[in-house]
Amino acid sequence: MDMKIIKSETRLCTCCMEEHEVKTVLVKEEAVFKKVKVNYDAFYLYCDAADELYMDEQQMQENDMRLKDEYRKAEGLLTSAEIIGIRAMYGISQSDLCTLLGWGGKTITRYESHQVQDRAHDTILKKIAQDPEWFLVLLSDAKHCFSAESYQRYVNAATTLYKSTRDSYMRKAIEASYAGFYGNQLLQGNTELSLDKVVDVIRYFAASAQVTNLYKVKLMKLLWYADALSYKIRGFAITGLVYQALPMGAVPVAHHSIIDLKGVPCEEIDLGEINAYHFYLKEAASFPALSDEDKGILDIVIEKLGKMTKSEIISFMHKEQAYIKTTPRDVISFQYTESLQI
Repeated sequence: MDMKIIKSETRLCTCCMEEHEVKTVLVKEEAVFKKVKVNYDAFYLYCDAADELYMDEQQMQENDMRLKDEYRKAEGLLTSAEIIGIRAMYGISQSDLCTLLGWGGKTITRYESHQVQDRAHDTILKKIAQDPEWFLVLLSDAKHCFSAESYQRYVNAATTLYKSTRDSYMRKAIEASYAGFYGNQLLQGNTELSLDKVVDVIRYFAASAQVTNLYKVKLMKLLWYADALSYKIRGFAITGLVYQALPMGAVPVAHHSIIDLKGVPCEEIDLGEINAYHFYLKEAASFPALSDEDKGILDIVIEKLGKMTKSEIISFMHKEQAYIKTTPRDVISFQYTESLQI
């Protein structure tokens, strides 16, 4: 049997009941658990006198958990350490997590110690790990079950997580909404979607003193003109955004989410019955995702359209062949960029 010596210490050997040097050894084990063959690391004590491997109670428990964790990995389930890690994300106790999820009071304790969770519970735990916003919803529903101090502590932890990962979730959602357009040259302008470029294009427009009154409607048109002009000049767009022909002109798919991306300098202004979205970059400007050629194209768009009012740029856009020849609310093809007015 292959075994690796981890450490040696003089102690009472409970195998031969004599005091002598006892080795702790690592053995590669193979076992079948729930009809699945798994390989795992097992730790034993080794008695030289009897040439025997044996386990103390702690090793027995730890080896059992290693076996089950390898099974979990093979089946795509969370390991015991990963479940502990999910609790640690929110700083929530085992019993309070059970309360939050409506599970038996010892369920999480068992999953973290000796019992393999069922797939339904595993799915819920994974969702909590990936979606702090959902955790906040569950927490709100179960608020009456916790002390005020515990409730606020869990809210603070989940809110911090949500803020730190919100941009990642939003990007995934936007990218998902573009999945049906991938590979379509005429709809994406022969360019894969780059949200980093989208953010920097918006920032570039927002930083320019030559762009006046940059609100959402005007910004959407500037984005389309930037991509259309790039396609006309170079054969590919800058951002990979897909645009629809809406009543006020070209608007990118997922435009509501795009303006909420991290780094977009958007200020929401209350105008009474409606809110307006103003874009203005106050801090020092940097645009790492943009090439010099990209910036040159944006400069042309700014020169031609930057000082137009909202009404003027809508009227200008409505005269584009790309808008005229596109059925209302359909996606605009980049094939019409040859007749671009700028």
